[in-house]
Amino acid sequence: MDTPPVLAAIVGAFVLAGFAKGVIGMGLPTVSIGLLGLLLTPAQAAALLLVPSLVTNIWQAAAGDSLVPLAKRLAPMLAGICIGTFMGAMLLPHDDSGRATVFLGAVLASYAVLGLANVQFKLSSDAETWLGAPIGMLTGMLTVVTGVFVIPATPYLQALQLNRNQLIQAMGLSFTVSTVALAGALQYSGEIGLHLARPALFALAAALTGMALGQIARKRIGPHTFRLCFFIGLLLLGLHLALHGLL
Repeated sequence: MDTPPVLAAIVGAFVLAGFAKGVIGMGLPTVSIGLLGLLLTPAQAAALLLVPSLVTNIWQAAAGDSLVPLAKRLAPMLAGICIGTFMGAMLLPHDDSGRATVFLGAVLASYAVLGLANVQFKLSSDAETWLGAPIGMLTGMLTVVTGVFVIPATPYLQALQLNRNQLIQAMGLSFTVSTVALAGALQYSGEIGLHLARPALFALAAALTGMALGQIARKRIGPHTFRLCFFIGLLLLGLHLALHGLL
């Protein structure tokens, strides 16, 4: 993993993944794991993802003035993510068939199609009080199986009718908690080691560069264009996951 060709591939993958995250607020795990899967095992790719994912998600969560209110509002979902991740690490059987990834990609693409068709989901405050924890637990379990944090947390956050900046910040908060919980699960399974230090630094620098470029691009687009980019990005990520799981 420390050879120049592999490091160059890591840099390229994380620049692209960081740019996607900067524009639509997500895509770092999906794009990077999908591309790195050509060279590394899923566990190696997920372990390499931890440092850039944690730093970029903290950056995303902190970049706004709604962090504390969002943390309080999303506390049940965030707690559910932690519980679900560790339940998944201890209880779910290891599956190399790719079926979970195909399913996740299909669900993500279907949700994106509904969004592009302007089908909007809204949650009442009553539903939010009891639905957050189960949504978080399911997100945590799927994170263990696939290494991707977005389903069903992102559709849930979208249904809360947050504005653009709050949605981006809420996803950063959710993904930060998911990353920390995934790190604990990978440590539990023995996948984290010092041999990842140098590649992780290259990945972090590339991800931060890509994310900064993506944020510049996002500031130049209006709310309607952002919504279009958001759902097209989800559709592409979903199709990428599904096809990657099949191949």
